[in-house]
Amino acid sequence: MKIKELYIHPVKSLRPISLSSALLTPTGIPHDRRYMLLKHNPSASDPAKRLQRMTITYFAELGLFTQSLSESEDGRFTVTFNPPPGAEKERTRLELMFEPEIEALEEMEVDLHGSRTRAMNMGREINGWFSDCFGWDVVCVYMPKGSTRQVLGNLAPNAPASVTKQNSSSSSWLSTLTAYVPESLMWKEEEEGLTFADCAPYLVVTEESVRDVSTRLPDGADVDVTKFRPNIVLEGADEAYDEDYWGAISILSSTAGNGNRRDDESLEVEILLTQNCLRCQSLNIDYTNGTYAKTEKGAVLKKLMKDRRVDAGKKHSPVFGRYGFLGGKGEGRGGMVCVGDEVRLSKRNGERTMFCMSGSTLCLPKTNANLE
Repeated sequence: MKIKELYIHPVKSLRPISLSSALLTPTGIPHDRRYMLLKHNPSASDPAKRLQRMTITYFAELGLFTQSLSESEDGRFTVTFNPPPGAEKERTRLELMFEPEIEALEEMEVDLHGSRTRAMNMGREINGWFSDCFGWDVVCVYMPKGSTRQVLGNLAPNAPASVTKQNSSSSSWLSTLTAYVPESLMWKEEEEGLTFADCAPYLVVTEESVRDVSTRLPDGADVDVTKFRPNIVLEGADEAYDEDYWGAISILSSTAGNGNRRDDESLEVEILLTQNCLRCQSLNIDYTNGTYAKTEKGAVLKKLMKDRRVDAGKKHSPVFGRYGFLGGKGEGRGGMVCVGDEVRLSKRNGERTMFCMSGSTLCLPKTNANLE
């Protein structure tokens, strides 16, 4: 197999930046999902709802924003607002720093899926630009370097193998997982912390599975891989959805995570694939109009419901892709990888992994054999 594409989403839920190479670190590719947008609802009676996190699952308008590396190449990236056809608003751009100065910014606590972190309010100018684009008050927050969120439930590679009984009536699979996870089961190892990524530092999908989804659409209506919001897209898998059973992949790399050339012969960076990615209506977004598509492209989630509800822990959500964490130990783990790099399957599970079911302690696969 080989790496086909690499992506980062500096502002969570906006459209991604395509990379030709990337450094893999314990918290993900640098700058991935360090920013997030919050809708300001000052009149909400519940204080917890006065700042509502904006994700593309619930705010289709986020699909109107693209991100790109700035031409100046001085640690900046550009966010572009592309208004839908017929809108009175004009196309406009905003430049942001990957690592902004934070000394003068207001610090605040942000809760994402029950996992809290320190974040910085980016201030009037940046908040005002996003507010003008959306037509409501928006707060843009940045998670500074060194701050992370706790990994939830059984997502981390060495997480406890049980969670408490879940509320099966919840409409959100992730809220079901996190709302009943006690503090003792929140994975706390600092090296495995998250940015504003939902569940894990990496999301891996395969081109073969993407092609299968395209075959479910009318002729000529290929699915956009970026709607699956991956960090790493692989090609060359044996078949579509073979990744359901993957426990780990190893990527050939010549540079260690600390920037030094590796001395060992293997030159491999390992990503441990711990859980399935359960899908939602974000697959149905029309990026041109910032709405849920009304054509067959708006039925992608429904089409996957037919045969991809394969996670026994959450039978009502279709699976596409695998969540991953950097393998290895120590300062030098990780490394620089590039599009075209060779990838091998280093661990195959004997059965699919699953999120914990009500009253069950089964979270991990029964067998997890190394492939040499």
